[in-house]
Amino acid sequence: MIDLMTDTKLHDENRQGEAYAPFAGDPNLYQKKFYIESYGCAMNFSDSEIVASILNTAGFGATRNTEEADLILLNTCSIREKAEQTIRKRLTEFRKSKQRKPGMLIGVLGCMAERLKSNLLEEEKLVDLVVGPDAYRTLPGLIEEAEGGQKAVNVLLSREETYADISPVRLESNGVSAFISIMRGCNNMCSFCVVPFTRGRERSRDARSIVAEAQDLFDRGFKEVTLLGQNVDSYQFVNEQMDETVSFAMLLEMVAKISPQLRVRFSTSHPKDITDEVLFTIAKYDNICNYIHLPVQSGNTRILQLMNRTYTREWYMKKIDRIREIIPDCGISSDIITGFCSETEEEHLDTLSLMEYSNYDYGYMYFYSERPGTLAAKRYKDDVPEDVKKRRLQEIVDKQYILSLNSNKRDVGKTYEVLIEGESKKDEQSWMGRSSHNKVIVFPKEQHDLKKGDYVMVKVNSCTKGTLLGTITNA
Repeated sequence: MIDLMTDTKLHDENRQGEAYAPFAGDPNLYQKKFYIESYGCAMNFSDSEIVASILNTAGFGATRNTEEADLILLNTCSIREKAEQTIRKRLTEFRKSKQRKPGMLIGVLGCMAERLKSNLLEEEKLVDLVVGPDAYRTLPGLIEEAEGGQKAVNVLLSREETYADISPVRLESNGVSAFISIMRGCNNMCSFCVVPFTRGRERSRDARSIVAEAQDLFDRGFKEVTLLGQNVDSYQFVNEQMDETVSFAMLLEMVAKISPQLRVRFSTSHPKDITDEVLFTIAKYDNICNYIHLPVQSGNTRILQLMNRTYTREWYMKKIDRIREIIPDCGISSDIITGFCSETEEEHLDTLSLMEYSNYDYGYMYFYSERPGTLAAKRYKDDVPEDVKKRRLQEIVDKQYILSLNSNKRDVGKTYEVLIEGESKKDEQSWMGRSSHNKVIVFPKEQHDLKKGDYVMVKVNSCTKGTLLGTITNA
């Protein structure tokens, strides 16, 4: 059953849930305990790992049990109204826990914190502290203020903060894959998006600190890192002392050179910024995964202009062509928004036809949800009826269903190197891993002496729309 009010990704196995309860280190080492949940994008999950590290140094250990927590934090997302509704519901539930444990503190972090600080603190009285994405270093001081009965708030945005010197605590890690934040903020002013207002301007992290973090992860047994940013392709670190500039393509190569056994992924790319240099770097190194997430948002040029995406339908199609030319077997996925302001039926059909042209392996699909404070909310009328939005979204989902199934059918009979991430969620007698193309492959353990983090060759025998099914082979 597809929930049309939330994002829809055609992927059967390894789908991330919203709630993310951590366990980090020995809880007996800490006087107090915290519990955290993360919502939204991978950047929020990565930020929660930074927060966990800061809280550890302040004497807080993680717990999975909300009832024993002294501090409950929700790392929030404002990208859609449904996400905010879900978070408000959780906050209401936690206030009941606070009644049973009066000393407990409840806090909101991230994008929703910055946008709705006064509502959460004063009008609804749901939280004790509100902390924006650039203010996590001040958490210990804010907690002290809240413990003293004050409402603690810091949502100031920064032009410098990257948390480069903080070693993240890997929450609920599978010990195989990890996120590395390489930049923060965004300079793109897409008219539908709140990120520039909640996360601030773009700034890139010191390349040496990124490589050092990746090296440390590999030394600790991790086999895959994902470089994260709102727009990774615009990464650019300028080292004035050494008179050098590191581009994203250069950073990719630096991380790839750590070891051929370390897989490298990245997300997210803006079509206007991904360069041939990046594509050739991917093609050059076997351990840089042949997979690009390239959000299109709409297949119609007029709607793209209203969205301030800065490219046309034809330009995007040429970028797809260029990717296929340089990396012929590259996996490509996308983000799509339907029902944007004034979108006509013909323009909706343009999106469906562009999906066919791009032949996406899978996609994240939404109907437009107006967010207060965005350029679209100020400039345009949200005039597409909700029932039309839902119907168009269903048509997009149906189209992607076919594209995903056909993509997986083309893989039947082929053999791929798979990085084992753990047991299949549906069958403990099977392993689950992903190919370089970011496709989930499930296969029987059989009698092979394998473990999480091992690479293994798997032949694909059959598939569903979201999962490849195979068997281990010596090929």
